[in-house]
Amino acid sequence: MDYQDVLTVEQGDSLVRLARLALESDIGERTVMPPPVDIRLQKKGATFVTITKDGALRGCIGTASAHSPLAEDVRENAIRAAKMDPRFPPVSREELDRIRVEVSVLTPPVLLTCPPGERPARIRPRIDGLLLTSGASRGLLLPQVWERIPRPEEFLRALCQKASLPSNEWRRSSTELYTFQVQAFIEE
Repeated sequence: MDYQDVLTVEQGDSLVRLARLALESDIGERTVMPPPVDIRLQKKGATFVTITKDGALRGCIGTASAHSPLAEDVRENAIRAAKMDPRFPPVSREELDRIRVEVSVLTPPVLLTCPPGERPARIRPRIDGLLLTSGASRGLLLPQVWERIPRPEEFLRALCQKASLPSNEWRRSSTELYTFQVQAFIEE
């Protein structure tokens, strides 16, 4: 999603409804007809779907780069977050009424070009999400994670751990760090 492609509240609410309907159709084993999709939601985009239950994380999966229409990306990521997040067992039909869905629409990642030692000062807490790549390893943390990890160096260490790398991997010049922002829409 480019900066000029900011979604309206109505479009964001549509994405959240699509995520919920995908879960109810797949997990609830109900036939649910999705509503017509806004033309803007047919453009390619990258999303993450976060599922919480009673305020605690229950699943979160997404895509870092745009490869399919936003609406389709949300549907796929909602089901994957509910069934394939390796940190949790699959969401059960009984849990559907207790979970809350959040959809984050990502801007394209931008490579942070500065010496590694300057990275903590160059990232913007509560604004930037981060994507770290080192060889075949990747880790991504959404900007919402700043609520739990407010200090930049701690955030970078957590990002390395998410990528299954040593906690100081972000200090290596061969490690690439990208920033992105999100528009987040939360189910009421």
